[in-house]
Amino acid sequence: MNPVIEEKLIGIVGEDYVLSKYDQIQAYLLDETEEMVRPEPDKDCIVVKPGNDKEVSEILKAANEMLFPVIPRGGGTGATGGAIPTIPSVIMSMERFNKIIEVDEGNMMITVETGVTLAQMNDYLLKNHNKLHFPIHPGDESAHLGGMVIENAGGAKAIKHGIMRNHIKGLKVVYPTGEIGVSGGKILKNNMGYDMTHILIGSEGTLAVLTEVTLKLYSNQGKSATMVVSFNNGEDAIKAAAEFQSAGITPLAIEYMERELSVETARHMSMVWPANNEGKVDLMIVIEDINEDVLFMQAEEIVGICERNGAVDTILADNPKDEKTILDIRSNIYTAYKEIFVDSLDTCVPPQSAGEVVKEFHAAAAEFNTICPVFGHVGDGNFHNFILQVDGEVPEYVDDLRKRYYEIALKHGGTISAEHGTGKTRKKYMKLQFNEFEIQLMRNIKKAFDPNWILNPGTILD
Repeated sequence: MNPVIEEKLIGIVGEDYVLSKYDQIQAYLLDETEEMVRPEPDKDCIVVKPGNDKEVSEILKAANEMLFPVIPRGGGTGATGGAIPTIPSVIMSMERFNKIIEVDEGNMMITVETGVTLAQMNDYLLKNHNKLHFPIHPGDESAHLGGMVIENAGGAKAIKHGIMRNHIKGLKVVYPTGEIGVSGGKILKNNMGYDMTHILIGSEGTLAVLTEVTLKLYSNQGKSATMVVSFNNGEDAIKAAAEFQSAGITPLAIEYMERELSVETARHMSMVWPANNEGKVDLMIVIEDINEDVLFMQAEEIVGICERNGAVDTILADNPKDEKTILDIRSNIYTAYKEIFVDSLDTCVPPQSAGEVVKEFHAAAAEFNTICPVFGHVGDGNFHNFILQVDGEVPEYVDDLRKRYYEIALKHGGTISAEHGTGKTRKKYMKLQFNEFEIQLMRNIKKAFDPNWILNPGTILD
């Protein structure tokens, strides 16, 4: 990049916090997007590490003056290429924003800088405020909380606790033109003007740089149990999940896991999947309650409903060791398959449509003479489909099959992306879900926030 830009950045943050040599910036050029679908990063970049709001503001003012793009970067755990620079850019790493500012036990809220990781916050709460916890867990505790906000992260626990959006109460931000602003706060109701907080949530670093976030905390439930219930087919499993939710039971998680995924993941980890019956699909159900008797009453009711819907076996893990085995295998499905898949999709449909949708997913794969294993958060209709490599290569049909899956989800009132965002890899499918008027509205919003289009250009919108 222009050496004048580098000198400007050094003048703002100091020489120690500006990186320009390739061996220094290499780790900042990629995120967790699958290798076979991720965009090619541009190596002509500079990494800058601001340490306070004023430095962020000065960098963005310089970007508007000198017209260079800025890409905010958190922990690099995104899955749709949103943090990958595809043109010469300044990558703004938020890693120095790593302070826990306050835990307000009275209001049950925590305020942190946005470079704090989920692991750091959870450890801090466990050691210092162990009656409180934060419920969202997207699967990777190295995620920065700022990244979880701008991606509107979800995860397995969304069935009971919702997604990131449900727990964000306040933000401190620096807008693309350098102004510093605050939205929301420690209030539970706020109906004044447009809701800037919720406009910024899920904006993937295209509308502002987040520097602080205030999150709602919750009381620990204390007791939990994990169940694996096996079925001969996915439709029975999904019907059972819908029925026990309709009966008023809201588990912490309901995960749909096709058996081949669980067995292969366990093998990959040198472990054994505990369900060894003839079932083809397992529901992993996690329940929690402050009262152990209530917990086991819920478990019994779930088992009864599942058996009425064709369950062939149930395993109840009521001790930490057995629970950990099941949860570890579930958490590593992505890791076990990452070397052999091309793309991991992220569709979501109304839960009542989930059974028919999974059936149509498999039929679509059969049309292309392939198999695409399915797993996901069945309680909220969010599925992840693996499109696999063929002989180590990207199959010719990959885009046609991907589009077919998206059309199935949209036909049932769903969405292309539930928790991974649009980023750079999903944006070309925007026209499947939105009409031109709606996309132009989004462009107008982007232009209002970022008149020179300097903040994360190429993400969500071209």
